[in-house]
Amino acid sequence: MEKMNVEVLFEKIDNATETVQQHVNETYLDSLAMTLEVFFHEYVSEETDDVLKHKLQTIIKDIDISEYQTEEVRKAVQLAILKGMKGTTQQQHLMTPETVALFVGYLAEKVTNGKEKLRVFDPASGTGNLLTTVLGHLENTEETFASEVDPTLIKLAVLNANLQKKEVEFFHQDSLTPFLMDPVDLIVADLPVGYYPDDVRANDFELKADEGHSYSHHLFIEQSMNYTKEGGYSIFVIPDFLFDSDQSDKLHAYIQEYAHIIGVLRLPESMFKSEKNIKSILILQKKGKGTTAPKQPLLVKLPSFKDTTAMNDILGQMNTWFSANIKN
Repeated sequence: MEKMNVEVLFEKIDNATETVQQHVNETYLDSLAMTLEVFFHEYVSEETDDVLKHKLQTIIKDIDISEYQTEEVRKAVQLAILKGMKGTTQQQHLMTPETVALFVGYLAEKVTNGKEKLRVFDPASGTGNLLTTVLGHLENTEETFASEVDPTLIKLAVLNANLQKKEVEFFHQDSLTPFLMDPVDLIVADLPVGYYPDDVRANDFELKADEGHSYSHHLFIEQSMNYTKEGGYSIFVIPDFLFDSDQSDKLHAYIQEYAHIIGVLRLPESMFKSEKNIKSILILQKKGKGTTAPKQPLLVKLPSFKDTTAMNDILGQMNTWFSANIKN
């Protein structure tokens, strides 16, 4: 059987990355960043070791990225990143699963339907897979922004976006520090979960802890509100325990004051290794002139993504709900 384009491109990327890794003392992900740079520029740096340079030139002369569709490039790069992350990456650095990213894209399309000149921001972009997946669902994007503090992840995100021909402005900084950016229409983020170590910086947030370290996932929600236009939306991948933790009362009060809860969708339990890892998707709209909360928020417990009949039924109900409740 003939190999699919995604598989063919992944094998070429993987082959080149392993070749790089054999010559430089770097991790697979750092070697992948060098590989993607070579693929994007179709050129090997003069500073590269002669043997490695010859091997990479041999690999890239048989590859024309423009022959691949954007989605094929995204998926091939995603497979390479997943290989690099396997067994070595901290929980908060794991890539958003493909099915979840596609679902966030579907929700983004629903809440922005009919809106022109969208400005979109992912404050926890990682390798950029969630953001570029969402952009694939949106037709009227004018400007896109992303932020990531990890140097390897942001390098991969920039190259990932470039290879997909997605124009994204990246901020390499702690995403809980101020941005030189005007508020946007839509924020998407797979929230980093855990404690935020900078207590001095956390002190500037309403959602700071009364004592001890603050939760970074709470501060990310507040930071996102700060950079969302009135009436704009945020779609967060959240830990299932978000509203049950020891600081959740303060979070709940904050959201009630500044946002409308549009919906909460619990992801299928079958996706997760244990109950404590289960995640949901939270949709918020920032309060503003003329905004009103839906009479009944969209509360959904999603079936297994493999159960196409049940999923189609749920999507039908959700489409009806969005038509009745979201007006742009």
